[in-house]
Amino acid sequence: MISFFIIIYLLLTLGIGFWASKKIKTSDDFTLAGKNLSTSFVAITLFATWFGSSQIMGNPSYFIRDGFSSYVTLILSGGICLIIVGQFYARKLYRMNLVTVNDFFRIRYNKPIEITSSILMILAYPHWIAAQFVALAYLFNAVIGIPIEYGIFIGALIVVIYTYIGGMWAVAYTDMIQSIMILLGLIILLVELLNRTDGLMPIFENQPEPFFSLVPTGGVEAWSDYIALLLAFVVGAIPVQEIYQRVFSAKNERAARNGLFFGALLLIVITSIPMIIGLGGVYLYPELLGNRDNQDIIPTLVNTMTSVPVQILFYGALISAILSTSSGAMLAPATVIGENLIKPYAHKLTDKQLLLYTRLSVILVALSSCYFAFDDTDIVGLVEASLSLILVCLFAPFTFGLFWKKANVTGAWMSIGIGGLTWLMCFIFNTRIDPTIYGTIASCLSMVIGSFIGHHISTAQRTSNP
Repeated sequence: MISFFIIIYLLLTLGIGFWASKKIKTSDDFTLAGKNLSTSFVAITLFATWFGSSQIMGNPSYFIRDGFSSYVTLILSGGICLIIVGQFYARKLYRMNLVTVNDFFRIRYNKPIEITSSILMILAYPHWIAAQFVALAYLFNAVIGIPIEYGIFIGALIVVIYTYIGGMWAVAYTDMIQSIMILLGLIILLVELLNRTDGLMPIFENQPEPFFSLVPTGGVEAWSDYIALLLAFVVGAIPVQEIYQRVFSAKNERAARNGLFFGALLLIVITSIPMIIGLGGVYLYPELLGNRDNQDIIPTLVNTMTSVPVQILFYGALISAILSTSSGAMLAPATVIGENLIKPYAHKLTDKQLLLYTRLSVILVALSSCYFAFDDTDIVGLVEASLSLILVCLFAPFTFGLFWKKANVTGAWMSIGIGGLTWLMCFIFNTRIDPTIYGTIASCLSMVIGSFIGHHISTAQRTSNP
């Protein structure tokens, strides 16, 4: 019965996508929803894009194991990132009338850096999308009994269809409905759990003292992981395309900025609920610990504690929310491929052809994501990996280029090259300190040093050629 209604729910979601796709007449409609999103739509689509598998399937297991230090790195970090973007980045970038983040690299530096940044951006996304495929596979396994391996393929196929037809308009409409449904499902499950535990206090009162620490209580390795996660989820997420795809889709810069702040609030408040549910679940059912790295605790609780109608509501909303996250994550690199790797170099390319190539790029991104889904089933680890590459290569040239007038092409090349190479070498040699930390420091220092070198070279050339 549950399976039947879940299928109906998925078909309804796809139907909304088909209906919304009627608004798509141009490539801008597909990628930016015609720049007509209001504050609420910007906020909801931002929340729905980041509220997916990691928040439901991955984060609770880390919270159970690491306590409030993981709450800082996995929950507060996303909200802090959106607040930073809203306060410092959104207004400047919106006024530049961009489609992708990589357009900024072309305008601020040159076309070769645009191409390099586009390739790096595209390479980063398959890990993120793979995390959604893994989560869908877990859910299909819990609800319908489909093996994980088959579930990954089925999830990928559904997401490809949904993204191919939908574009930004479909994402916006379905995100609004799905966010309401997932919030309703989480609240019902939370109320049921708290009724059984007699409130919040019993869940927390028997936890050891280190559980309540906001910073890690271990040694160098624990602090290294903590700082690396903060860097990835706060700093590394600042240049990502899916944030600015929503910012650039806003009807004005005020809607973009306020949407970021509202989205941050939603992200912090609503993503706290699964953490409490997961902790309460193992309080009631200690035997849940150890199942698939605790990534299926909440689906198991839904099956154990709730009635069939609530299960239908929860699973339908959760699967749809993950579809929205996947759709947004797929749309971002597909847009970069179309706008930054095809459009500038395809002569006599019509807008209709660009729209088709952008849609076909969705399939290419999906195929590469499937590989990573089979290679690694750690959801939070996949998400962190997707942000590390952007962090060590693109954050410094993006941020320094936006706020520092002396930033130049030499600095950008050195930042990308040295930051990425440092991260890669540390990863290969398995350094005690997380490679992300070394890569980020090297990238920022190289940006500053390289820009001064580039400035001196250009000054010397002007002097020798009066």
